[in-house]
Amino acid sequence: MSGDGPFIVVDQFGYLPTSTKIAVLRNPQTGFDSDESYQPGSTLQVINSNDATVVLTGSPQTWNNGNTDTSSGDKAWWFDFSALQTTGSYFIRDLENNIDSAVFDISETVYEDVLRQAFRTFFYQRAGHPKLQPYAEAAWEDGASHLGPLQDSEARLYNTPDSAASERDLSGGWYDAGDYNKYTNWTANYVIALLHTYQEKPGIWGDDFNIPESGNGIPDILDEIKWGMDSLVRMQNEDGSVLSIVGLDHASPPSSATGQSLYGAASTSATLTTAAAFALGAKIYASLGDEDLNTYADDLQSRAALAWAWADANPSITFRNNDSNVGTSGLGAGQQEVDAAGRVLKKLAAATYLFELTGETTYRDYFDENYDESLLISSWYISAFQPDVIHMLLYYTNLENATAEVRDTIQSRYESAMNGNNVWVQVNNSGDPYRAYIQDYTWGSSSVKAAKGFIFYMQNMYSLGSQSSTEVESAAQAYLHYLHGTNPLGKVYLSNMAAYGAENSVDQFYHTWFAHGSATWDSVASSVYGPAPGFVVGGPNPFYNWDSCCPSSCGGASNNARCGSAPLSPPSGQPNQKAYIDFNDSWPLNSWEITENSNGYQVNYLRLLSKFVN
Repeated sequence: MSGDGPFIVVDQFGYLPTSTKIAVLRNPQTGFDSDESYQPGSTLQVINSNDATVVLTGSPQTWNNGNTDTSSGDKAWWFDFSALQTTGSYFIRDLENNIDSAVFDISETVYEDVLRQAFRTFFYQRAGHPKLQPYAEAAWEDGASHLGPLQDSEARLYNTPDSAASERDLSGGWYDAGDYNKYTNWTANYVIALLHTYQEKPGIWGDDFNIPESGNGIPDILDEIKWGMDSLVRMQNEDGSVLSIVGLDHASPPSSATGQSLYGAASTSATLTTAAAFALGAKIYASLGDEDLNTYADDLQSRAALAWAWADANPSITFRNNDSNVGTSGLGAGQQEVDAAGRVLKKLAAATYLFELTGETTYRDYFDENYDESLLISSWYISAFQPDVIHMLLYYTNLENATAEVRDTIQSRYESAMNGNNVWVQVNNSGDPYRAYIQDYTWGSSSVKAAKGFIFYMQNMYSLGSQSSTEVESAAQAYLHYLHGTNPLGKVYLSNMAAYGAENSVDQFYHTWFAHGSATWDSVASSVYGPAPGFVVGGPNPFYNWDSCCPSSCGGASNNARCGSAPLSPPSGQPNQKAYIDFNDSWPLNSWEITENSNGYQVNYLRLLSKFVN
């Protein structure tokens, strides 16, 4: 045996008392750590970390007859200690090799602090709002950003930056990711996902998450959602259409950004996604019994209907940002526009929530005539890249007056597809030694992991499938455990979580605020504070590569020198699950392909995590 591991990987936050608890023991075969070697001893102990008593003893079980897993490059063993249900703090020891796991807790409240920090990242992502004590921790205080001359409250159309005639107040909303831009399609999706996250388990969302609205009698998650929803209201035109994007200037800290804010024209896709957010928001805010929120809900309902009408009359208006072919280079970064098939899915979502809200059959008719355009129905396929679409289809089946034949088709297709090769077959056949199988590792694999766990959990939400509720919870939780450290790197894919129980969480990630080289925020290990806690990063991405200009065509010797002599490895040239490293170098090393956060990753993670907070 050589090296220092991690050879025994666990959920570093811990486990619920009655949950399945499986530590993974690993012997690297391929990848950057292949020179390390570990053969487990025959006796493993679970030890109470407070008094060093041995509370459980057992033996490891070989995974897949000792074969090497190609996705991780590891041979593996499982140690099942589910029998331990006593609240406490523990670690696992290989007695013969004197190798220990990270310390973890067993508790009914084991994920409460994690949920709190992961949720609070949305406060740190707010544009146009000061981050000051007591709501911000002192390390991450900053003034309100993007409220200077010609910024968000005086934003202008992208192609008339010198014309006051196009000026709009488009303030508020959230920075989308490590970039500060605000993309309507994505913001509306975050609002929808967070509304469902509240709706699915309202009892865990208190009024005490220490955001500026805490203590107002409204669950803080709904206050945070309203911050995003209000920005969508500002994006809507009088005719019902919704603007597609606001491109913001970038600097560290955010309040130091002084460049002009520019917006893109309305599009059908942005209008449809916003219609869906308005309709679901109208339903949920109206349910709270608050007079002001009832008025707010009524306004959202009117806006949703107006947006639907515009999109229905204008089914194919597109706006591609940051696209030299249409003259929008530099407006935003990621591409928020979708194709015609994507617009159908967005219209299905809007139809679902408007039908629920109003009961009007026009919306049901559209849904019934077009729901078979989804992958689940057309191809009998569960896509971990479309958890929102799968859930929207199942959500329809629970609506009053949903068409019975359509309801039955959706439910039967979901049950059948869940038994397919990329879902329950992988669980039943132990297809992934880390118990969190996904078919494809790409940019944002952490988000896909969380989404896949939630897709399993939908079976319990809608009482579908032949598996027991315990089996479903175990399958879903395994994806959470992966994100919390049960992976080949023993890495918690959340930032700066040492204070909340993680021994090895993300040290640095791509974000304009927490920039490479910042003496204050670059890295937990080497700067004053490091990044704020709780941000979900992209995760392993085997398609990572340095910029195409590297090594010698990046515009001069100084830029070329930033490339280095070869693509950074890891993440380059690794098995899928090892294609990761903590780094935040910008162009031309393009760390955003690996470590950038995204509100999309955050909502997928929060939605899964919330199911296991009591």
